[in-house]
Amino acid sequence: MQWHGGYDAGLDFLTAPSMSTTPPFGTGDASYQAAGGIDGLRRLHPESLEQSRDKLACFLSGWLGGPKLFSEKYGSISIPSFHAQWPVDEALSSAWLGCMERAIALQPYSPEFAEYLLAQLRVPAHRVVQASRARHG
Repeated sequence: MQWHGGYDAGLDFLTAPSMSTTPPFGTGDASYQAAGGIDGLRRLHPESLEQSRDKLACFLSGWLGGPKLFSEKYGSISIPSFHAQWPVDEALSSAWLGCMERAIALQPYSPEFAEYLLAQLRVPAHRVVQASRARHG
């Protein structure tokens, strides 16, 4: 599957119109704003979400068949291994997927593509839980 609209579509995904959340997670970042009250997710990110936002946009670009911007800018990464530094369980993984689902819903994607994208995001989310469990027990 080719990247839906190229890298710009990835930025649209992350910079959808602001959602009303408490506390705010980052100006215009739909995926993180969707996390609004999910404190555990917010603690996994630095105070400034600028780099987290860029890393997610770069990752999604390459992951969905577009330019491999993450590896060009940040080098290679194993998503599960990187995230295993935190004790990520099923509840936290589900919360993250819920945030992504809300952010996807804000986009002008077809229902088929939205379902496909969320299904694809479940794969690394599950692998992060497995890697975290292996590291933290």
